[in-house]
Amino acid sequence: MDLHASQIQGFFDIPVDNLYAEPTVLKWIRENISEWRNCTIVSPDAGGAKRVTSIADRLNVDFALIHKERKKANEVDRMVLVGDVKDRVAILVDDMADTCGTICHAADKLLSAGATRVYAILTHGIFSGPAISRINNACFEAVVVTNTIPQEDKMKHCSKIQVIDISMILAEAIRRTHNGESVSYLFSHVPL
Repeated sequence: MDLHASQIQGFFDIPVDNLYAEPTVLKWIRENISEWRNCTIVSPDAGGAKRVTSIADRLNVDFALIHKERKKANEVDRMVLVGDVKDRVAILVDDMADTCGTICHAADKLLSAGATRVYAILTHGIFSGPAISRINNACFEAVVVTNTIPQEDKMKHCSKIQVIDISMILAEAIRRTHNGESVSYLFSHVPL
């Protein structure tokens, strides 16, 4: 689900379907953020621009991205917000977060740029090292992740973490593959 790079599919010698969390993310936003119509979908880096524009288009809202200027590799000098979040709910969307340094810095940037509230929605919450401490100390309303990685233990230490269950997407993909049906329906729909 949401492979970090689509080229990963080339390493398999069997057919691979890269499933997407986007339909469940859209559903979660509509059901859990009352002011979603007044939000901006934000990518914490330029690499996620395609993902956030797709979500923003489907919600009919604006998008923004954060450009990281680096002094040297793995050391961010400063973050520049490209887009507008003033007086809006900002929703950071990314495929994964490990130590959460980038999304926490991005959340601070969004709040200082005038966002009313900040959410993060991630497909894969790795949450290693200082991640939980960083999330607890950050300005997030919620950090929402799918359960591609079990989160029960992390949730005990961080009340901001919420989970989107994607088991039905995987089950439906297996059922469709087994029955020789198209899996592409799942690219834009949440199974019932």
